[in-house]
Amino acid sequence: MKQDSLVSIIADQTRRALWEVKNVIDCVPDACWNKEYCDMPMWKHIYHMLHSLDLWFINPRDCGFKEPFIHEKNLNNLDIVTQKQLSRDEINTYFNQVRKKIVHYISSELDDKDLLLKPENCEYTRFTLVLAQHRHLHTHMGMIMGFIIDDTNRWPRVIGLEGEIPNGEYDKYF
Repeated sequence: MKQDSLVSIIADQTRRALWEVKNVIDCVPDACWNKEYCDMPMWKHIYHMLHSLDLWFINPRDCGFKEPFIHEKNLNNLDIVTQKQLSRDEINTYFNQVRKKIVHYISSELDDKDLLLKPENCEYTRFTLVLAQHRHLHTHMGMIMGFIIDDTNRWPRVIGLEGEIPNGEYDKYF
């Protein structure tokens, strides 16, 4: 891991976090996709987590932010039951869009000198937004992993700080 700049560290940790998100999504058994946890289906917990990354990682006050193609009012809200259901394919497509957007932002639009600047119309610094989303992401990842472990008695693989990000075939679980 390159540690010569803050953005290099953020990029590495974000890449690792996004790999773990995809692995956890892949670990959700089909039988649990619509199962309710805390009164909401599994897919809605995942969508909430992804939507927050999409909206809050870069600039939650961006006037040009476009809701994803699958979104409808309150679909991301874990306190409100909605009628729409999302498929695994829809979630995977959305995940790939969010990952691409975040990776582009980190690799092309962010550098160390800008971390303490506030995006347009936003009250938070870029660093605050990134760090807050890592916190929010891993709060929900822990919940989702707990749901999976409880239902399957299997622990989804994580790579931590030093593990290699798998290429090709790998076991999704420890």
